[in-house]
Amino acid sequence: MKRKPGDKDTDKAKPSAYSKALGLLARREHSRRELRQKLDRGGYARDEAGAALDRLGEQHYQDDERFAEVLIRSRSAQGYGPMRLRAELKSHGLSDARIRSLLDALEIDWADSAAAQLRRRYGSTGTADPVERARRAQFLLRRGFPAATVRHVTHADVDDAADENA
Repeated sequence: MKRKPGDKDTDKAKPSAYSKALGLLARREHSRRELRQKLDRGGYARDEAGAALDRLGEQHYQDDERFAEVLIRSRSAQGYGPMRLRAELKSHGLSDARIRSLLDALEIDWADSAAAQLRRRYGSTGTADPVERARRAQFLLRRGFPAATVRHVTHADVDDAADENA
């Protein structure tokens, strides 16, 4: 059977795991776990993918520390709270101790950040309505702010159990 131009097999060979991962890193930072998953989905052998990731790490093209710092800066600027950041970093395979030290190193006033999110979403006027305060509190809890911060900013009755669900 004769192949035609445009057939997948004849266009080009599959890039190496290293080239594929390097191309992904050229677009944005990725965690090691994220790159591993993408290479696995791409059909690369585990040992080839592992060797590629090791090489990228040695060359400082892939660095979980740098990835975490970029993610934290980005998400906190988008108005997400520390609990959301912690959950996202955990999903990328960072250790609890490392996440805690990264978040502790931030110089962010989470109460100010939560208040800014409220102003952005609801305007600068407060409310005496307990139902509306509860709705605003739920908004902040979903964005990853701790219950104590949400209570302080919204003056709503928020249970600390909300922190355990995040």
